Amino acid sequence: MLDTNLKTQLQAYLEKVTQPVELVASIDTGDTSREMQSLLQEIVSLSDKITLIERFDDAERKPSFSINRRGGDVGIRFAGIPMGHEFTSLVLALLQTGGHPPKVDVDVIEQIKALDGDYQFEAFISLTCQNCPEVVQSLNLMAVLNPRVRSVVIDGALFQHEVEQRQVMAVPTIYLNGQMFGQGRLGVEEILAKLDTGSASREAEKINARAPYDMLIVGGGPAGAAAAVYAARKGIRTGVVAERFGGQVLDTMAIENYISVPETEGPRFAADLERHVRSYDVDIINLQRAEKLVPGELIEIRLASGAVLKARSVVLATGARWRKINVPGEQEYLNRGVAYCPHCDGPLFKGKRVAVIGGGNSGVEAAIDLVGLASHVTLLEFGAELRADAVLQRKLGSLPNVTVITSVQTTEVHGDGKKVIGLSYKDLISGEQKQVELEGIFVQIGLVPNTEWLKGTVALTPHGEIEVDARGQTSVPGVFAAGDATTVPFKQIVIAAGEGSKAALGAFDHLIRSSAPAAA
Repeated sequence: MLDTNLKTQLQAYLEKVTQPVELVASIDTGDTSREMQSLLQEIVSLSDKITLIERFDDAERKPSFSINRRGGDVGIRFAGIPMGHEFTSLVLALLQTGGHPPKVDVDVIEQIKALDGDYQFEAFISLTCQNCPEVVQSLNLMAVLNPRVRSVVIDGALFQHEVEQRQVMAVPTIYLNGQMFGQGRLGVEEILAKLDTGSASREAEKINARAPYDMLIVGGGPAGAAAAVYAARKGIRTGVVAERFGGQVLDTMAIENYISVPETEGPRFAADLERHVRSYDVDIINLQRAEKLVPGELIEIRLASGAVLKARSVVLATGARWRKINVPGEQEYLNRGVAYCPHCDGPLFKGKRVAVIGGGNSGVEAAIDLVGLASHVTLLEFGAELRADAVLQRKLGSLPNVTVITSVQTTEVHGDGKKVIGLSYKDLISGEQKQVELEGIFVQIGLVPNTEWLKGTVALTPHGEIEVDARGQTSVPGVFAAGDATTVPFKQIVIAAGEGSKAALGAFDHLIRSSAPAAA
């Protein structure tokens, strides 16, 4: 299953395994079991520290395999074949089980080890989901460090009967001890915060103790990261506070237009952003949501946790999120048929009827991706014509199981109380109301800026965008802004990065014109 180049790379990684590791496979005579068996045999052939045990008569999911230390009790199991985005999760599980130290803060490691209780996690994922690996790797790390934590990763596309039984319609979906625990991208610190309820107040105390910054960046996407690098290079005290470092880039699949990087994926790009920022003396405060900006000589950023950060200048780079259609049923059936990421959740709708709402590049790309999985795709566009690039429209037009309907407005999402069963739309030409029976709806109608918390403080447009001048200055002295949350046209990663750099330079110019930098 592994090509020569991948085998060579994997063999180099496995040299870091210092303790004997056992792979225990639960298999049957099916084709998928044989594929998994082949993969595990190849892994074993690359390291004398790893052995394989095959079992045909146990009660585990088939095919699946556990990763354990010889004579130990590490609760990691993969139900399926962890290729695609999950191959890295497999490699990390092998290394960490085999004694290679994880690259995690000491405080996080101690918090995992101190968890008091028995935790049986089940994570439903898809191999095309770019958000799933962080969840998988976080749960596996917890299982390596704490013997009372067990982690089972389940490929939803392979174990469709469980997906149907539990009504899993979005990935990643996490169960803890048989009960729903969470959905969507969750890192180890977020998981720990849900388990250790006292951690939020302890973290707030640490944040309150921080000295004022010369420049504080709110947001950790491309604009925020660029601003942080430019600020740190000036030698001033720089901080970044973000709800999740990487921002919307984490939800982006293919990035092929960032100059000098011919091709990459969102999560990898986000990791590179963070690595670059951390190479400088920047204080990163992650998993914290800003709730209020208070102007003054020292500008305050008040957080949802109750903590307060202070700075002499601020760069707002809070980005944007997927726009909702805001019709009855959308919120009720979120993650129960209504989705916003076709790459993540598409495999759960294999052989089913789905709709894509939105005829721009994102919507047409989503329809093209879903055609290979769904039995039929209906694309609904508000305008009289699709707005996607011509090359994408030609590709869509060549596919057999797609219906494109223009000049329509979605009016309601229908469900049976458990999952989506259809939608209603209005024909904008005739005024007629129509219905489409389907099982999934993917919303792709653009972005809305994350600026609600700034209303009444900085000037915003009627669409909620932060008004900025050519230097990134907002209506509040000392407060600058950049990226998708602002009035700068064309919401692109490369533009956001440039605007973040410019805003940081503008803020620095403000600092040197006002007074000497605060003591570090």
